[in-house]
Amino acid sequence: MVAITLPDGSRREFEGPVTVAQVAQSIGTGLAKAALAGRVDGKLVDTSHLIDADAQLAIVTDKDADGLEVIRHSTAHLLAYAVKELYPDAQVTIGPVIDNGFYYDFSYKRPFTPEDLAAIEARMAELVRKDEPVTRRVLPRDEAVAYFKGIGEAYKAEIIESIPADQDVSLYTEGGFTDLCRGPHVPSTGKLKVFKLMKVAGAYWRGDSKNEMLQRIYGTAWAKKEDQAAYLHMLEEAEKRDHRRLGRELDLFHMQEEAPGLVFWHPKGWTLWQQVEQYMRAVYRDNGYQEVKAPQILDKSLWEKTGHWDKYRENMFTTESESRDYALKPMNCPGHIQIYKSSLHSYRDLPLRYGEFGQCHRNEPSGGLHGIMRVRGFTQDDGHIFCTEDQILDECVAFTTLLQKVYADFGFSDIIFKIATRPEKRIGADELWDKAEAALMESLRRSGHAFEVAPGEGAFYGPKIEFTLKDAIGRHWQCGTIQVDFFMPERLGAEYVAEDNTRKLPVMLHRAIVGSLERFIGILIENHAGAMPVWLAPVQVCVMNISEAQADYAKAVAQTLQKQGFRVEADLRGEKINYKIRDRSLQKIPYLLVVGDKEKESDAVAVRARGGKDLGVMPVSAIAERLAAEIAAKA
Repeated sequence: MVAITLPDGSRREFEGPVTVAQVAQSIGTGLAKAALAGRVDGKLVDTSHLIDADAQLAIVTDKDADGLEVIRHSTAHLLAYAVKELYPDAQVTIGPVIDNGFYYDFSYKRPFTPEDLAAIEARMAELVRKDEPVTRRVLPRDEAVAYFKGIGEAYKAEIIESIPADQDVSLYTEGGFTDLCRGPHVPSTGKLKVFKLMKVAGAYWRGDSKNEMLQRIYGTAWAKKEDQAAYLHMLEEAEKRDHRRLGRELDLFHMQEEAPGLVFWHPKGWTLWQQVEQYMRAVYRDNGYQEVKAPQILDKSLWEKTGHWDKYRENMFTTESESRDYALKPMNCPGHIQIYKSSLHSYRDLPLRYGEFGQCHRNEPSGGLHGIMRVRGFTQDDGHIFCTEDQILDECVAFTTLLQKVYADFGFSDIIFKIATRPEKRIGADELWDKAEAALMESLRRSGHAFEVAPGEGAFYGPKIEFTLKDAIGRHWQCGTIQVDFFMPERLGAEYVAEDNTRKLPVMLHRAIVGSLERFIGILIENHAGAMPVWLAPVQVCVMNISEAQADYAKAVAQTLQKQGFRVEADLRGEKINYKIRDRSLQKIPYLLVVGDKEKESDAVAVRARGGKDLGVMPVSAIAERLAAEIAAKA
């Protein structure tokens, strides 16, 4: 007898070995039809998998995250199947699942065109309608190598040859196409009904630029049409909101080849930057932080003491002078410890909070650079708190509360909390890691927040909480962090005088709220689609005249508002007013003030709010009050 325990705790017994599909059928025809895979004692398997001993089983359907993974993996194979049918000379290489979809790399004699993609997608749909079974078989490694060499698939043979000789490999067949894969896969091609091919890109074989350039076809696949439609709509929105395009259109910044990964900020962009920086400077001031500034370049010996030279060297820019090696700082913490060490501190001084808008440089690979979101030179709203062990919890709870207030002011209220625990490569004793991880978890419990745990994703010197915010179109951005570090103060000789007059090591909390200002501004631009709230907008008001007769009055209105601290432009060009309104609307300015003879006579302005809203005629003092209220409320 084989006893199967289901997720609800119920048991089913079978006289002998039984497949996942047969168990699903015994539960009900509907479940049998919906079954995509199974999870046997925690392992994801095909529905054809034979269970020959007592086991726990969950039937995987398209309602499960695992089910979507199987759909996407199987659709990658369906793509390769269609390509081989249409272009028999093409060779298949690898085709993994990625976020929201999959890709497959091919070697082919000419570039695939948009017309090719349409033909491939159409053939995939035909193969789905055939509803061909997907079957698995296992071969010894050498037999599998011989098989793929025999059908001319040199890349597959090379992949298998890298597997130890004593191992078997699994192959999956659907119709006339066989592929190497660990699986699992859907039971038949008819389960794959919602997919779309997205684009073709180049990719080196095995990621090595010395190898052949392959063609990578990207696709997306979903369980339901409405899910795919929502995803494609999100991509359309994301393209409209792309901060690189908006940066050019709104004249905020640019980047160029002579400074890869570095940003040229234009006046309007720098105005936006200053609003973010000055806001965060006030956050420092109002929450007990002392602002400091540490050097950009530090001697190699300091980075050796911190462990960065050993663990992070390949990401650091280095330089040399007078036979001494230096590095541009990739982070600010060692500099803050030097400031802390410059005088002797008592336990009464703690917690001591330093903050810096510290410019850092990291040698990111050129392929990973992305507008101002991923750069080589960036500025952090970086802070470090030196405290005792007893103060860790209170500081972490206070920081979490502060971070939520800041995010809300910038328009983000949906936050995901994740604790990243000790990585495999780390410094320090495990008992201190235990204390640090426990403190972070307890701080979130005290703050009343549920959290995820990301094993092994902490920094080499300490675990951390990662704060991820959700934007207007549902994308997630990891920005803020707080890290508990028991080790760097010891490595760099930081101490304090305890209550009993002994010298003790402080705990160092590394914290950032917006993180990289460049990246955060990119997120803001995309979240607001360039239409920044009034308090952040580089230009808050544009005053424009209808004719030359009101030019002086328009200038006077602009000057009046400027003297009250508002960011104002006057558009006095000799263009028609409708043209000026349309032009300034494209610049996403929150308020347009139009003045004609009537407005001039009554000391008023005709107000248009962003989005084409006509607010009518009002006194200049009234629009000033409106602006001040919106700015104060961070509306």
